[in-house]
Amino acid sequence: MSDQPLPGEFSLIARHFRPLAGPGALELRDDAAVFMPPAGRELVLTADAMVAGVHFLPDDPPDLVLLDVVMPVMGGFEVCHALKSDARTRHVPVIFVTTLGDSEDEERGFALGAVDYITKPISPVTVRARSRTHIELKRQRDLLDQLASFDPLTGIANRRQFEAELQLRWSDAIQSAQAQTLVLIDIDHFKAYIEAYGHRDGDDCLGAVGSALAGAFGAAGELAARYGGDEFALLLPGSDGAARAAELHQAIARLELAHELSPIGAKLTVSAGSVDLIPRNKSVRASLDIAARLLAEARHDGGNRCIHMRLADGERISIT
Repeated sequence: MSDQPLPGEFSLIARHFRPLAGPGALELRDDAAVFMPPAGRELVLTADAMVAGVHFLPDDPPDLVLLDVVMPVMGGFEVCHALKSDARTRHVPVIFVTTLGDSEDEERGFALGAVDYITKPISPVTVRARSRTHIELKRQRDLLDQLASFDPLTGIANRRQFEAELQLRWSDAIQSAQAQTLVLIDIDHFKAYIEAYGHRDGDDCLGAVGSALAGAFGAAGELAARYGGDEFALLLPGSDGAARAAELHQAIARLELAHELSPIGAKLTVSAGSVDLIPRNKSVRASLDIAARLLAEARHDGGNRCIHMRLADGERISIT
């Protein structure tokens, strides 16, 4: 991007300010894409900068992107548009650092979503200061987003985060045809649990169930969330809903929480309804409605079971 020794500085800035896992800054310039990981090592991708940079960004977005405008194959303005069009990279701040100093170019950069526009020749002090400011702002925004996305009682994702992730995966499934499984869960006879043990123990019960779900379904690509009240939800890669339902019951059974007023037995149990997500056949809302109906049916049939439906052929499987 320039002759100045900025990449090392930006590596340090990103490592210092990053509040979550996976810190780093990305520089897209006219000859390569350079990623500065936490340890300060530079990974230079000698393929076309746009292709290399944008393709690996969504999986582990950096804190900041320094972007030149003039690059081969695809220009910086187009790269910025691609970043801002993807929900996974939309909130990564982009700073243009370029020789193009016309007001029209600068206006176009800001219109595309850039947070700053710096023209060459650059002042390292200025670039570092502006980068610190935007990384700190992103740090604060990430922290607020994190607080707004998790349920304080259970420590897992809340309904807002779940629905946002569901919509994102639905969009991905349309493009990639990768299967996903949606599971809605309800604690059996939770009202009776409150009557027997009180609201404080009821909160402890919800926290224990949340922890059990996070432990059993915490692998990459898996999401456990509190959906509301005593309802929980899972988003899981793949379409093996029946096998995952068995894991769900095992996770709750390992808690060995007493439930003396449950007509099912002496221990706490859950019921669930699950479907595989098929964007070509259903909508997000339709899939949620089907899972909710299956959950209601599982409870009506006595509880302590999961009913899974394969939307492709309508086959239903009951797991106890």
